[in-house]
Amino acid sequence: LAKSKRLAENHRRDFKEMKLTDKHRKIIAILYLCAGIAFVIAGIFRGEAETVFNKATRICMECIGIG
Repeated sequence: LAKSKRLAENHRRDFKEMKLTDKHRKIIAILYLCAGIAFVIAGIFRGEAETVFNKATRICMECIGIG
């Protein structure tokens, strides 16, 4: 029992030491932003923007009652 408590305490201490610094958080945020931009550009090249616009137009027309 004492050994498992000691292992748990070591695990908690190791986990606390793994905190991300502000520099790492900024790098991760920039990577996510770049990935998002890349996916948007890929979707535009695949013609997905037109599909989304057409669906949005249909939904709005149905909600208003015109279509």
